[in-house]
Amino acid sequence: MPEIDVRDVPPKDRHPKIMDTFTEMDSGETLRLVNDHDPKPLYYEMDAEVDAFDAENYEVRREGVEKFVAEFPKK
Repeated sequence: MPEIDVRDVPPKDRHPKIMDTFTEMDSGETLRLVNDHDPKPLYYEMDAEVDAFDAENYEVRREGVEKFVAEFPKK
């Protein structure tokens, strides 16, 4: 499962890095994203713009004060 920790990535570079990684994944894979906040804006962006995003199986959990882990599955 591909994993990206974007907590140390400048905010303006986060979404492009995540989208590039998601695009390179194979169908059926899930991207695990580690972030310092709930990635709800990214969820909405992907749901609206990325046909291969499996929004029904998206999951997010908080693992600390500044650690959220989200799983973005690809159809």
